[in-house]
Amino acid sequence: MEGRPKCFLDISIGGELEGRIVVELYNNVVPKTAENFRALCTGELGISPISGRPLHFKGIPFHRIVKGALIQGGDISGGESGGESIYGSTFEDENFELRHERKGMLSMVNVGPNTNGSQFFITTTQTHQYNGKHVVFGRVIKGLGVIRSIEHVDVDPDNGPLLDIVIEDCGEIPEGEDYGIINFFKDGDTYPDWPSDLDSKSDDFTWWVTAADCIKVFGNERFKACKLKMEDIEGALWDTDFALRDEEENVKAHFRRGQAFIALGDIDSAAECYEKALELEPNDGGIKRELTATKKKIADRHSKEKKTYTRMFM
Repeated sequence: MEGRPKCFLDISIGGELEGRIVVELYNNVVPKTAENFRALCTGELGISPISGRPLHFKGIPFHRIVKGALIQGGDISGGESGGESIYGSTFEDENFELRHERKGMLSMVNVGPNTNGSQFFITTTQTHQYNGKHVVFGRVIKGLGVIRSIEHVDVDPDNGPLLDIVIEDCGEIPEGEDYGIINFFKDGDTYPDWPSDLDSKSDDFTWWVTAADCIKVFGNERFKACKLKMEDIEGALWDTDFALRDEEENVKAHFRRGQAFIALGDIDSAAECYEKALELEPNDGGIKRELTATKKKIADRHSKEKKTYTRMFM
């Protein structure tokens, strides 16, 4: 529906970017609850005067998974108080008009009546048991596949995920702008990972043939990237050489090449690769983390060498 706010959550699982979730907020039914979530996505209100923490979902984990029911996140307090709203520690239940009628519904977490904060959950199926108890304020319109991936992460006895599931970035999508699902990974793939995220499905047979051919090409490239995880380091370097011959500005190839050099112990070459990748994609958090870690290794090596040389001439 036009006019309803749209927000995005970019999710990583185990340190690997998984994809984007796009949600639509029912500000026409629960305006106060919808605005709470929207503002926490943008971070526009800055630091909380109550807790001193950012009123922002960025960097916050999904910390609870109930398989066959829901995934839960949004605790901006870091586990200290269960989170807080933009209106204060908590705010009232606005109404229960909307129902937990299907997977992908957004609803508020609470510890009883009128105790809404920042935590929310996304249903993975119908959950009628929450009707009349938790305020539904939106629905997922893109990224149900990402939610499925989160739901299938292994959990401990308390339903805590065994891998870190983090909101790497989030915000509001301006009215009429692209959702950012297509080519999300900046690898040139023009098809979403999940068919349900297609904006439209063509009846033209040639469209499907073209899509299948493109997906096959990217599948082969991903297979080559797996050589790193299978410890075929030389093979991975060989593949990145070929990839960069075809496309010098292939961010993923530079990044994989850096990972391969790390595995081979060549941290100087790895740093060069990460710097090139970051030059091409300056906002990528994963590249920044790898480059920072590599530069620290280089600095530690220089420090160790300096101490060694000092002892030699004492």
